[in-house]
Amino acid sequence: MKIDIWSDFVCPFCYIGKRHLETAMAGRTDVEVVFHSFELDPNAAHHHDEDIHQLIATKYGISYEQSKANNENIRQTAAAAGLAYDFDAMQNTNSFTIHRLAQYAKEVGKGNEFVEAGMHAYFTDGAFLNDEETLVKIARSVGLDEARTREIIQTDAYLASVRVDETKAMELGIQGVPFFLINDQYAVSGAQPVEVFQNVLSQIDDQTKPETAATNVCQDDSCSI
Repeated sequence: MKIDIWSDFVCPFCYIGKRHLETAMAGRTDVEVVFHSFELDPNAAHHHDEDIHQLIATKYGISYEQSKANNENIRQTAAAAGLAYDFDAMQNTNSFTIHRLAQYAKEVGKGNEFVEAGMHAYFTDGAFLNDEETLVKIARSVGLDEARTREIIQTDAYLASVRVDETKAMELGIQGVPFFLINDQYAVSGAQPVEVFQNVLSQIDDQTKPETAATNVCQDDSCSI
């Protein structure tokens, strides 16, 4: 079984959905998981003076307090999945460079490990994903070559690979992430509960086509439960 996943490093539901799927797959050795690049906001700035609560409040015309409340709901959802989100420490930024590094990691067989390390760095550690030393540290943690990592950061290497993933997403009609495509036939959209993933995998094992589900998904840099 092969599962292709489109996700963004700054998408909170992508990390949650990833963990839910991994829980559902526990004990299985017959599943190949491949991550693909998807930028929720390709035009996102590299640096922001405001914290993430204010950025969201401004973007969607809600109060700072409502933004914090929404993020707290997501934090609790993440905690239930065993993830520790620290919204107060998160440094929103453009994710294009780390997507290019993810393509390199995938090429050398470290793609899944790099995605995990990058998401953990952003959501839990408050890492700034456009700082060269931070990206090098993430890369080193999964065994990537430091010199090659720096070269990729400082050039436009793997730009084409990112665009291939994003073009495929457009062809598939993917409008929000996480998006899971199983065996090139069956789709699951959003950070579905573990039970939903378990049922989908079981149905596929039985060669029964599952229904496409779509909740807990990020679209155009927005997320809702």
